[in-house]
Amino acid sequence: MAKIVLKNISKTYKDDTVIRDLNLTIKDGSFTVLVGPSGCGKSTTLRMIAGLEKESGGEIWIGDKCVNHLQPSLRDVAMVFQNYALYPTMTVRDNIEFGLKNRKVPKPEREALIRDICEIVGLTPHLDKKPQNLSGGQRQRVALARAMVKKPKVFILDEPLSNLDAKLRNQMRTELIQLHRRLGATFVYVTHDQVEAMSMGDEIVVMNKGDIQQADSPMKLYHDPDNLFTAQFIGTPAMNVFDCNAVPGLDTETSPEIGYIGFRAEHVRMGLKEESAGMGILGEIMTRESLGAEHIYQIKSEAGPFFAKTFLAPLETADRIQVTIPYEHLYYFDRDGRRLHGVQPAQTKTLAHIGGV
Repeated sequence: MAKIVLKNISKTYKDDTVIRDLNLTIKDGSFTVLVGPSGCGKSTTLRMIAGLEKESGGEIWIGDKCVNHLQPSLRDVAMVFQNYALYPTMTVRDNIEFGLKNRKVPKPEREALIRDICEIVGLTPHLDKKPQNLSGGQRQRVALARAMVKKPKVFILDEPLSNLDAKLRNQMRTELIQLHRRLGATFVYVTHDQVEAMSMGDEIVVMNKGDIQQADSPMKLYHDPDNLFTAQFIGTPAMNVFDCNAVPGLDTETSPEIGYIGFRAEHVRMGLKEESAGMGILGEIMTRESLGAEHIYQIKSEAGPFFAKTFLAPLETADRIQVTIPYEHLYYFDRDGRRLHGVQPAQTKTLAHIGGV
């Protein structure tokens, strides 16, 4: 196992700076997920840790060793990326075994490792096939198995499940979590899929435009976001956000720094009486997505569209409805998107009644 520490890391391509003064500690033995939109710098950060990209400034520590000048093969990391990088003339068995042979691992140990890992990733029936006879998902699993058999201190995984179908992707998420618990190694995993991040990581690093927006546990990110970007990136559906200027009659004189009000879809209480304690909105149901036990509605209101989630009996579209968001479930942000704590607009009748459409 090994802790990873990034100190004042920057990365510049010619005149384009993609990572700026990044500081991050990845805990020893953690399953840390870097998540963010395309181009946010997460894969570049991963490749610098692995040694495949040279940092423009700062230090990278793995365990008690600064690895800035170490080749990837000397960093005790195993890497799995989107491209499979398999040897086309070798069988699945040979591809997985190749690195073990180079490390002079005895044959009985090699065979035991290959057998165990291939059972985990479902490759046992395909050991004698060559890559061109495998599906894309099977090739990705070979790349994953090849990394697993090395038993490194650090696993580096850049969207390794992106080529798998939905059912196998869900299965492999579970297998990766179990593998992490079994090995106790440090996992650093990159994805743009926040659902994948929330389901796998015990620590999630949210990135945007080369900066860390927030690094926290999944539930901390969801329930206590530091800023508007994290609030809207984490969660399905995303947090509802109203620009205060678009909320009719909202009295923010007592707290003029408030720029935006947010709330989660599951905190919308539907069909309650107007006197309920909270921000009331009269709107019209535009769409309904039924997911078995739960229902997600898109509702149009004078303040803007928003989502509501409920486990109640489904309502019909085109229905006009009064909803309430309890005051304790409202989030407040300033104009720069920073989360505000301990402030709220006056809870007047104008706040409690946003007109319908």
